[in-house]
Amino acid sequence: MAAGRQRRAEAETFTARWKKQWHRARVGMRRSAVDYFRGDGSDWIALAGLLLTIPVIAATTMMNSVWCAPAALVLPIVAGGLLLRPASLLGLYAAAATALIVESVQLGPYTEGPSRVTPGVVLVVAACGFFGLLVAQFRSRVGVPWRRGGTMLFDLRERIRVQSKLPGLPQGWHREMALRPAGGQSFSGDFVVAARTNGGRTLEVVLTDVSGKGMDAGSRALLLSGAFGGLLGSLPPHAFLPAANGYLLRQDWDEGFATSIHLVLDLDSGDYELYSAGHPPGLQLSAGTGRWEEKSAEGPLLGVYDGAQFDPVKGSLRPGDVLMLFTDGLVETSDRDIAEGIDRLTGEADRYVAGGFHGAAWHLIEAVAKDVNDDRALLLICREGPTAQAAAARSDSARTDTARTDAARTTATGTSTTAR
Repeated sequence: MAAGRQRRAEAETFTARWKKQWHRARVGMRRSAVDYFRGDGSDWIALAGLLLTIPVIAATTMMNSVWCAPAALVLPIVAGGLLLRPASLLGLYAAAATALIVESVQLGPYTEGPSRVTPGVVLVVAACGFFGLLVAQFRSRVGVPWRRGGTMLFDLRERIRVQSKLPGLPQGWHREMALRPAGGQSFSGDFVVAARTNGGRTLEVVLTDVSGKGMDAGSRALLLSGAFGGLLGSLPPHAFLPAANGYLLRQDWDEGFATSIHLVLDLDSGDYELYSAGHPPGLQLSAGTGRWEEKSAEGPLLGVYDGAQFDPVKGSLRPGDVLMLFTDGLVETSDRDIAEGIDRLTGEADRYVAGGFHGAAWHLIEAVAKDVNDDRALLLICREGPTAQAAAARSDSARTDTARTDAARTTATGTSTTAR
């Protein structure tokens, strides 16, 4: 009896130890895999997997070189260029070269038959290895693994979009922003930062156009949008552009200039001040006359010289008035000057006067500068009159009624199904 209990205890102890070791190995493997795909761990898992594929490919080639050609060794080489670090990649290349030599010996000279290791196969494999090494060295120099590179770019794009989000406005006001980067890219040199200050009674909006376009200006736009967002609301309105100008000068970039326009709008009275740093003028639509008026403030480009002075232009938005701010890519091209572009923009905008400017920003960019190879941004600030407010109320009521009808239909359908 005692001997049997001892054997069972030893068996249970062995089983428990084995399970514990297996659990540790599994957790360690999973942790290593997670760290690897996050770009924080070693690449030994990928290296081991690719090293195992090389003898498999070589054996398959030697058994049937018609279906598995010797050039199939480029597959682990290409994958290694994307997955491995340069030091590990050299080990993979050594294994692939060894496999290629073994295939050449086993299959015989290429002059004696088809599907053998030819000089062309060797050149193709070597060329793939060379470009794979270049890719690995580039990733190593940048310091961003390929597995995280796409995620990082996506995160940067989302941060720019979040920082460009306009705050909500009280009833009677409407705002919308449309941005289209050059060439259909995801990054733009145009950005907007906005905040409600003075207890929410004032709206401050800064629309900026960084020198360059698309991906070339995207990194600088991200840096400046963060800096401008920190300055906005922390300084008096008249001190914002001088502080932004000093910030650009301290960066000492080769292309360190930018244009910017700063709107300070009192949401109670509709009075505003518009500061400009070499930016195209704003346009105000007067509901009383139905005409557009340019609002041009004085000020040099940001990042050109220290001690620049920025003088504002003042105005007021009455019910039914619209203020439009934009970047030069919307109105200026190589074969069209800014005056002609502004005329075209106001002509297209007149089509929305009767029905309201809800959803008009994107359509205006499409109509005025659809195929322009430059970043384009358009900001609309509308003080809605009684007619527009009534139309908006009717639209909201219609959407509410539609939602209620859909909910009632869904409930009725569910009740009918239950009864059946």
